[in-house]
Amino acid sequence: MFTGLIDAVGTVCRAQRTNKALHVGIIPDCPHYDVRPGDSVAVNGVCLTVDSVSENTVFFTAVHETLSRTTVGGLNTGGRVNLERALRPTDRLGGHFVLGHVDGVGRVVADRKLGESIVRTVWVPETVREFMAPKASVALDGVSLTIAETTDDVIAVSLVPHTLAATTLCESRPGCLVNIECDVIARYIAHVMERRESGVAVQRHNGSGDLLAKMESLGF
Repeated sequence: MFTGLIDAVGTVCRAQRTNKALHVGIIPDCPHYDVRPGDSVAVNGVCLTVDSVSENTVFFTAVHETLSRTTVGGLNTGGRVNLERALRPTDRLGGHFVLGHVDGVGRVVADRKLGESIVRTVWVPETVREFMAPKASVALDGVSLTIAETTDDVIAVSLVPHTLAATTLCESRPGCLVNIECDVIARYIAHVMERRESGVAVQRHNGSGDLLAKMESLGF
């Protein structure tokens, strides 16, 4: 489990493709990045297991399922990625609960300067739109953010100076793809409501309107 608070940015130094897998080596910007083989690390929001560590390079293997559902398959040597080590029981939870299980891939639409921050609009696939709500949490490339507003098929998030300085979001431009993880609480509420609706053929991904109607019918 993660919090969406990035603890290092890394540079891809190896991206070797084999049959249905990608072997990746990443050098964290900070020295002595404390991970060991078997540890979980979120790489651009995707939970990967550490294969090995050599000096300051951390090696991972991304398999077919991960490559088919996330942007990891597009990593190349020289690329920059957000890194977060798994949450420890004694850590502060400054972001929100992030599992490292990507729900869909979105696309940066536009940036608008607002004071010292940037308001970024992101197109989101239909399968995750019902989980997007103003003031709710979302993880974009592993970064915990608050949704400012939703309009049709896009969401808007505010990127404050610290986020821009501490993550790769400052390097993203319109057209860039981003990993999206929905708020796990919203996901479980939707799942429970579906199971409680007996004898009804539920279409889960038809938009936020259906989700809100179901919540109201159940007393939320």
